[in-house]
Amino acid sequence: MDLHPPNHEHLDYQMVKMEVNLDDIPGEWLGNVMDLLFEAGANDVFYTPIYMKKNRPGVLLQLLCSQKNVKTMKEILFKETTTLGVRYYPLTVHRLERMFRKVLTKWGPVTVKEGIYEGQVVQRAPEFEECKNIARLHNIPLKRVYEQVWKSLGQEE
Repeated sequence: MDLHPPNHEHLDYQMVKMEVNLDDIPGEWLGNVMDLLFEAGANDVFYTPIYMKKNRPGVLLQLLCSQKNVKTMKEILFKETTTLGVRYYPLTVHRLERMFRKVLTKWGPVTVKEGIYEGQVVQRAPEFEECKNIARLHNIPLKRVYEQVWKSLGQEE
């Protein structure tokens, strides 16, 4: 079963944003919760520091998922966090077309993800793990690998 959305540009009307405020949960638990949510099909999970009543520092946990995954996400949030309630609401996501291509660097090929809006490339991002592996293998700074990818992209145009 493919958990990823299709690579063509489209509007996804079946998304839900879910969120909980947490002020009494250990940080180690939060990392575990994030892993569980992603494993269960969350498209994105993120934390924001907040201040709650009585000026208590807390964390706003937010996630994006498909409507079909709401029940699973609620179960994880209720069982794995200290929350007593979950807010969620429908959301539309405009997804760009995605294309992947290999760019040659002097250390080898790197995959670059391109985001395409109405037929035009508007975003480019080298695959981080590939760049990190090249940097470690050749004992060079990661930013140097990125610079080489950007240079190679410029020469292709």
